Amino acid sequence: MPASGKPTDPPAPRTESSASQETSEWELLVLGLHQDPSALLGPHPAEGGREGELAFRAFEPGAREASVLLAGQTIPAKRIHPAGVFEARVARPPDTLLAREYRWRVARQGGEVEEFFDPYAFPPLLTDYDLYLLAEGTDYRSFDKLGAHQLTNEGVTGVQFAVWAPHARRVSVVGDFNRWDGRVHVLRPRRSGCWELFLPGLAEGALYKFEIVPEEGGHPLLKADPFGYQAELRPRSASVVADLDGYDWGDGDWMGARARTNLLASPVAIYEVHPGSWRRVLDEGERWLSYRELAAELVPYVRDMGFTHIELTPVQEHPHDASWGYQTVGYYAATSRYGSPRELMEFIDACHRQEIGVLLDWTPAHFARDGHGLGRFDGEPLYEHPDPQQSEHPDWGSYVFDFGRPEVRNFLLANALFWLEKYHADGLRADAVASMLYLDYSRKPGQWQPNQYGGRENLAAVALVRRLNELVHAQFPGAVTVAEESTAWPMVSRPTSVGGLGFTFKWNMGWMNDTLRYFSSDPVFRKYHHNELTFSMLYAFSENFILPLSHDEVVHGKRSLVEKMPGDDWQRFANLRLLLAFLYAHPGKKLLFMGAELGQRREWRHDGSLDWHLLDFPLHRGIQRLVRDLNHLYRRQPPFYEVDYDWSGFQWIDCQDASSSVLSFLRLARRAADFVAVVLNFTPVVREGYRVGVPEPGFYVELLNTDSGSYGGGNVGNEGGIEAEPVPWNGRPYSLRLRLPPLAAVFLKLRD
Repeated sequence: MPASGKPTDPPAPRTESSASQETSEWELLVLGLHQDPSALLGPHPAEGGREGELAFRAFEPGAREASVLLAGQTIPAKRIHPAGVFEARVARPPDTLLAREYRWRVARQGGEVEEFFDPYAFPPLLTDYDLYLLAEGTDYRSFDKLGAHQLTNEGVTGVQFAVWAPHARRVSVVGDFNRWDGRVHVLRPRRSGCWELFLPGLAEGALYKFEIVPEEGGHPLLKADPFGYQAELRPRSASVVADLDGYDWGDGDWMGARARTNLLASPVAIYEVHPGSWRRVLDEGERWLSYRELAAELVPYVRDMGFTHIELTPVQEHPHDASWGYQTVGYYAATSRYGSPRELMEFIDACHRQEIGVLLDWTPAHFARDGHGLGRFDGEPLYEHPDPQQSEHPDWGSYVFDFGRPEVRNFLLANALFWLEKYHADGLRADAVASMLYLDYSRKPGQWQPNQYGGRENLAAVALVRRLNELVHAQFPGAVTVAEESTAWPMVSRPTSVGGLGFTFKWNMGWMNDTLRYFSSDPVFRKYHHNELTFSMLYAFSENFILPLSHDEVVHGKRSLVEKMPGDDWQRFANLRLLLAFLYAHPGKKLLFMGAELGQRREWRHDGSLDWHLLDFPLHRGIQRLVRDLNHLYRRQPPFYEVDYDWSGFQWIDCQDASSSVLSFLRLARRAADFVAVVLNFTPVVREGYRVGVPEPGFYVELLNTDSGSYGGGNVGNEGGIEAEPVPWNGRPYSLRLRLPPLAAVFLKLRD
């Protein structure tokens, strides 16, 4: 486009070869094979015309006639190709022609008439610096550049589309606005494999996809936007133009306090929730609750139950309900199952206003293979690793990210920051981290190649997770990252500056496996498995652990927690109460999957509601009451949380009484005089006169007894407390002579 009336070079003489080349260019355009239609369409100096004359060109398949509206004039356009290419010439255009100063008017074959601004008249918006950072893999706000963004360009509102597809011959944006015709709105090719185009007049809610013609030819690919903020509800798969700005957050106090809080020394009790199956509207075909309904029902429930955080199974868009969200397609799109992106913001805002944190499950290890997703995005391996030995996950049938490619690293790192910034999430739990760290994960000999040093570590993935944690902790004070890491990889939750991976927390899978195996055994044989309870203390302070009783433990034939327990209903529920007390007494933060607090009998199923009707029965109400009391007691008592990650917060009283299957220990706060004695009886036998050593004289209040009748127990206990006797025991100068209830836990604290 000429600038400020500056004369353009005279057009080259029209020769037979140039005419032939021009004809070829138009044929490529109408066939949808031209790589850069912006070189032909929009305003250009008119070849063979007078000096300063402009030719306005548009490709409108199916148009009957077209004209240009400029400076109060209607300038008829001539059809220069039968497929629908029109050209209007203007001899004396304004000295400076802006894109907003003219429009096309097109009459369709059906009689309708449209007026619109010319997309090819608007300048590109991605700067050379943007493209440089994207190629380098250091644009951690790439979600502001790529994808679909509502904005104003030269005074005209519309949507800017940009996508990375370096192996594409042509990329178009398609939707209802262009009758899904990939020939009409072809994006401009830019450096670094990026493509972009501004579509004036397009608004929020428009459906779109990218149509990509691979460089090597073949059928065009229809792909959802990798950076799309919203998507259609499955089985439909188009992206939806969405504006994430402008929400009026009301959580300023929460966010300020979060930045000042050391969560390692704070109570953390996480309620893990699958939003689609926590509760359903039974009289409406068992439909899901919306984000707004979850805000109205789940948030007050969690607050009443005393949990500090909600952890949501992935709310990023996914095509298959049964994947629970772990087979992700839309990494930047809040799933439309439960409402709009704004409504998810409202849910998180409601949590924060009730002083409840929100953690989001996040799947950087692998992604779904669905055709509209990231797989072979531009006809070649792009987001997935190009090496077949590293590109597919053998367990889940999904693609594995190419962690070493700068643009892919950028995609994942920016995605993590996106959820913390745009949605005010308080942290991310990275799923399946172990599968990222090892080249031989779930692979047999011959199915993997060692790294450059001959080892099995995936060095690119290690670098990625370290950078992830550095960025999160630097940019979002108080936000946390959590690793589901099931191996003995060292220092997962230690700073990168000392060689760690940098996560805030790590799930303690060893504790979970040992504990559930022990509780599943018949009490008659538990004395032979006593070490399964004590072994965790050999490594309890090697990481910042979260103790998880998660969704993975109550599916796929593993049975619900209560059904894992041996014996009749009395023993099962007593064992479950004991397990829950052990969870809260053991060093480490807590995580409990929804339904455990109900004593859910059935395995969890994603396509139905929790069995809330169980609360009509006393044993189930007792479990719920116990979880509520454990949470509130846990939050009131610093010994249970202040020193979770150091030996100074824990002392064994007696870890060797395997013959009685009894464990006893102290939990201590920073102030050593503030402690709680924990005694756990793992047999269905009342133990009269059981003595445990304590460090101080005085009266010890029974803070909690899981055999209380209010929890469904038999009310065996110590009548609210007991006086310490000056009888040395367990290496301590005083002791308590207790009546230990069967299959129960007792928490005792010295009365002030």
